[in-house]
Amino acid sequence: QVQLVESGGGLVQPGGSLRLSCAASGSNIWLNAMGWYRQAPGKQRELVARITSAFRTNYADDVKGRFTISRDNAKKSVYLQMNSLKPEDTAVYYCNLQSRVGVDYWGQGTQVTVSS
Repeated sequence: QVQLVESGGGLVQPGGSLRLSCAASGSNIWLNAMGWYRQAPGKQRELVARITSAFRTNYADDVKGRFTISRDNAKKSVYLQMNSLKPEDTAVYYCNLQSRVGVDYWGQGTQVTVSS
């Protein structure tokens, strides 16, 4: 069974940075794609960034050049470095793991608030 635990959210001023971490438990985590999604109040959950087992990455258009996703398979972890944060980045951020058979696993979410 896969479990995902996020950390690193908080309150930051516009233009600031935060680094989210997600620690996974379970076997063969390195075989699976992992990613970060976010959900703002009144909006649907949306993909922020994704990284495959081969370390290929893709990003939502509005975070390209500002956010960087990475993973450390030895630590079974995925990270999201967020720079130049904007108020519109405010949301609950969720860690995701997608198994090779298409099953999605989710963390509990971590709040990111960008405000002065």
